[in-house]
Amino acid sequence: MFNWFRVDKRRKKIREDRRYLEGRARRLLQKYLAADDSEKRLYYEVIAGAAAACQPEVSDPGLENPQHAELSAETALKVVKIHHRQTSDENDDLAGLITDAYATVGIAYRRAAAVYRVDEEMQRLGTAAVHLTTIANSYMAA
Repeated sequence: MFNWFRVDKRRKKIREDRRYLEGRARRLLQKYLAADDSEKRLYYEVIAGAAAACQPEVSDPGLENPQHAELSAETALKVVKIHHRQTSDENDDLAGLITDAYATVGIAYRRAAAVYRVDEEMQRLGTAAVHLTTIANSYMAA
């Protein structure tokens, strides 16, 4: 019975992610794939910055990795929702790119938190987002 509640919570998060994050993450991933090497550096910087900004401020040693990833995903979703309400990114390319980066990071962290286990399509999108976020973080660390 308790498993049903857990699946229902996941489905609710997936619906919300589809509404706010999916389209933006897909757009960023497609633009990234079409970018040349110099443009990709900009994507790495923006994505790594979004990932760093989504980290919980206080590290709780009692948190497990999925819980940590879920907190980070919630932070990214909040940022996207705020940008969604405040502005229309259609006329501002940089603001749109930053918002898309937060959406991509949110999808990546939801995937890391295993939220998408019940949705194969979102799981594939999450895997691509995780790969790009990992590449961006590695690039910025180097």
